Amino acid sequence: MNSTVLKTLPAALALALACGAATAGDHETEGFHGYFRAGAGSSSAKGPQSCFGLGGNTQSYRLGNECDSYAEFGYTKEIAKAPNGASFVATIWADAYKNGSDFGDAKLGIAKAYVEAKNLPFMNGGIVWMGKRHYYRPDIHMLDMQYINMNGTGGGIDALPMGAGKFSYAIFKDNDLNNVDPATGKITSGSALRQNVVYEGLPVNPDGALDFAVSLISASSKDNSEQTHGGWQTSVFHRQSKVLGGGNTVGLQYGVGPGTGLNGPCCARMGPSGSTLLGSDYTRVRVFDDLVIQPTRDFSMEFVALWQRDKSDKAGTSTWTTIGTRPVYALAENFKLQAELGVTRVKNDGAPDTMRLTKLTIAPTITLGRDYWARPELRAFVSYGKWNDAATKAVNAANNQGPVYGSNTSGTSVGLQLEAWW
Repeated sequence: MNSTVLKTLPAALALALACGAATAGDHETEGFHGYFRAGAGSSSAKGPQSCFGLGGNTQSYRLGNECDSYAEFGYTKEIAKAPNGASFVATIWADAYKNGSDFGDAKLGIAKAYVEAKNLPFMNGGIVWMGKRHYYRPDIHMLDMQYINMNGTGGGIDALPMGAGKFSYAIFKDNDLNNVDPATGKITSGSALRQNVVYEGLPVNPDGALDFAVSLISASSKDNSEQTHGGWQTSVFHRQSKVLGGGNTVGLQYGVGPGTGLNGPCCARMGPSGSTLLGSDYTRVRVFDDLVIQPTRDFSMEFVALWQRDKSDKAGTSTWTTIGTRPVYALAENFKLQAELGVTRVKNDGAPDTMRLTKLTIAPTITLGRDYWARPELRAFVSYGKWNDAATKAVNAANNQGPVYGSNTSGTSVGLQLEAWW
């Protein structure tokens, strides 16, 4: 394989993931792989690095606006092969996260540890797996938002050819035990059994296909079962390739109870189990459009529009809307100028005013190549945030470093940011 092909592989892989071409299991190729991001900076308040977001069940525009550090890395290797060609492939990854610009004493954890059985003669190309893994987690890159994420520990069947598409089924155990407050006897967090069904690649128009994803969640509670609840979510995504050199994803999602993802893993993702303490009155509906284009050799852009409504008897209704874009222009083979503009609004029941936040970033970047997905990227950035009085408390609460801007309704941050995957 020549060096040109090697250099384009990361970009091709990222584009495939963005356009949904990967199967539910996101199977790694053999070898060493990883991802990390880190950065450092300061703010116009002459304090630590600051970031602009509204927190809660929203996500922030990430260019020049990530005040945390994250790394994951691991290895995939064929560990055994049967005489008939059946192959057993093991993957193990570690990860570390710090809610600040310095990894410092961040603890290393196991992110993946699983084995896949491939080329089984009775599986018609499908793959059987068991263990802990990342599973069906496409994202809106500009928001670092995995709009669906089925990570967990369990087992299943991936990418079994069925009709015009591919079928995947997996079962996971989310949390092993119910945690009970000894003083009250009430469950504070509950375990759940989760079943996920994914059907991908159903052609519906030229270069366009539908993906379907369903989660069925059963609360695993032997005692005090009235305290915990099951739930579900269903999602449909239309993925259109060959759009001005890129691709477009439109999604519609609906979740009930733990199927909303609320009070579950990071960022209220849909797909895994949220809190089993949530009843059927908790619902989430989300609609989004994520477009990435590369119409010329030098110009690329991502655009996102999203509307989400969370509703419950206890908390009322919270509506999040956002629209943003990241245009990128390659001034040379290894140098880009990037910008990112995002406008976010949150309206909560009981609050007299809608929270509004606008974030703008300019980032000259040293990079692997001209493509939107080319990584690594070494960036310098200037970010400006502007918000209304109603959003001041949320902006301060969402900032990793606390209320950096106090009662102000605008601020600027500057710094350096690294993002790499391989």
